Amino acid sequence: MDAARLKQSWALVAGHGDQVPLYFYSTLFLAHPETRQMFGTNMAGQRDRLVSALGHIVSHVDQVDLLVGFLRQLGADHRKYAVRAEHYPAVGEALVATLRHFSGSAWTDELAADWVAAYGLVARVMTEAAQAAEAHSPPWWVGEVLVHERRTFDVAVLTVRPQYLLPFTAGQSIGVSHPAVRSWRYYSPANAPRADGTVELHVRAAPGGAVSSRLVYGCAAGDQIHLAAPVGDGLALWSAGSSDLLLLAGGTGWAPVKALVEQVAAEGSGRRVDLYVGARSRTEFYDSEAIDKLAAQHPWLRVSYVSGADPRRPGEVTPVVDRVLAEGDWRSRHVYVCGSDEMVSQSVAALTGAGYAPGQVHHEGYGKHWYGPTWRTATIPDGGIR
Repeated sequence: MDAARLKQSWALVAGHGDQVPLYFYSTLFLAHPETRQMFGTNMAGQRDRLVSALGHIVSHVDQVDLLVGFLRQLGADHRKYAVRAEHYPAVGEALVATLRHFSGSAWTDELAADWVAAYGLVARVMTEAAQAAEAHSPPWWVGEVLVHERRTFDVAVLTVRPQYLLPFTAGQSIGVSHPAVRSWRYYSPANAPRADGTVELHVRAAPGGAVSSRLVYGCAAGDQIHLAAPVGDGLALWSAGSSDLLLLAGGTGWAPVKALVEQVAAEGSGRRVDLYVGARSRTEFYDSEAIDKLAAQHPWLRVSYVSGADPRRPGEVTPVVDRVLAEGDWRSRHVYVCGSDEMVSQSVAALTGAGYAPGQVHHEGYGKHWYGPTWRTATIPDGGIR
């Protein structure tokens, strides 16, 4: 298997843009119509996720250790889509047909052999990971909605009790789906693990988002939803050691940050924590009662609210990171950032530009797609890669 040849081949194919996933799924569904029911009605986001995942796999094809870890996570996670070992050959056929179609005259027997070998590795590792995961966790957990609170027009806070203990650590994300919707979205629990196993979810209804809209507008106490195994370690607290912390949260990105505050409280480590919570307007601080309560309970926690809209400058927005950098030099601390993709990327760029080392600025990867443990999942569009 020639890694350089695979990378060059994928660069050529990916250059055809949206036509690549369109051709792939058309080929798959025509040859194997039984697979169509495994996907939601809207395939637009799904097409993007396919290309992103393939690009990640090919770009790491010469880094076997990293790639195998990624594929194991992907294989275990795909159980929630009812993916079974017998589905992999069908996907492989459609993939090779797609690559051959868009490669044109560049397609050779050697290149075909490389792709078949690469996909064989992918299928084997994912299948083995799925089988291994069956021994210690279900494909998904059924959770009962105990509390459903609409905090703003498009934000709801849910308290959910899984039927069995769902293990996770503060800062991770879990898959969430509604039985009426064939899609998954990932949310970071807004709490550290609790003795009663309940999970608090902060959900903002995304435009066109089937899962988020159902959870905000079409869900009530007593309903059942599905929860999937946790992913992600970019916001894990262990990576900061015993350092003091600076936390930046925007919108519903407050959820995993709230979990980190609870974890610090449970540790009793005596860290100093400065928290900056941002929103577009004061009316959007949907969890201020809980924030103020945490600040009152813990003297080591200092809270600052940052309202993006400045009445003195109509039309302008004050980024949270600008306020943070204006109020002090925090380079002795580890920084955790969670919010929209724009907020995270803007904050990371500003902090890096101000001399903060990459290893002290923690965030999940930002982008429109989740397909592995290093990508941020709290506010991405509905769905997941299949």
